[in-house]
Amino acid sequence: MSHRTTPPAATRRRPRTLLAVTCLTVTCTAALLSGCGGESSEKTSNAAAGTAASASPSKSTDEMSGMDGMKDMKDMAMGDPSATPADKIPDADVVKGTFELLDTRPPGMDDVKGSAWLAQGPKGTTVTVSLSGLKPGATYMSHLHAQSCSAKNGGDHFQFEKGGATTPPNEVHLMFTADKSGMGMTTVNNDRKTGEDAKAIVVHPSEAQDNRIACADFEF
Repeated sequence: MSHRTTPPAATRRRPRTLLAVTCLTVTCTAALLSGCGGESSEKTSNAAAGTAASASPSKSTDEMSGMDGMKDMKDMAMGDPSATPADKIPDADVVKGTFELLDTRPPGMDDVKGSAWLAQGPKGTTVTVSLSGLKPGATYMSHLHAQSCSAKNGGDHFQFEKGGATTPPNEVHLMFTADKSGMGMTTVNNDRKTGEDAKAIVVHPSEAQDNRIACADFEF
């Protein structure tokens, strides 16, 4: 007489448990990758979705996989208030710019003032912005621009590869939130050097990029 051994209940349920954990891991990863703001956030979120949906590989999937994908995520960061400011970077050439108000600024921005620093050293380009007179709790964006402030308020964004991607790391973007006193400061780094082609930096509300608040020319 043959005897059939019935596996324990815990063993029978293991495949379902593993599947549930795998699905939860993918969901959490996609949620974390989409937690940023601005244009770069949208690109990052799309890349995360492409990674999770392996049925149709794409360029985004390739970019977000492996160590190269981790590097891309790092390069797409848009600022760290606790990072070493540009004017404190050792062995770097540093230029400064003072923000001047623009006619395109939205109402309530008449008291905005501040400075920006651009350092070029062994680790590439580091940019720091520091402003006051902002709306407390509001989020702002800042970009390097290819023209001086007198030329169409900075003109187009500076790009390492002209006509390329409009997101980091091909452009230099900074995002920050003003504190309770209306002050905002952050620093971002890019592995490549801008040379003197990044002539100015502009700040505007994150939700209204056409309402440029202020512009600063770098003093090369």
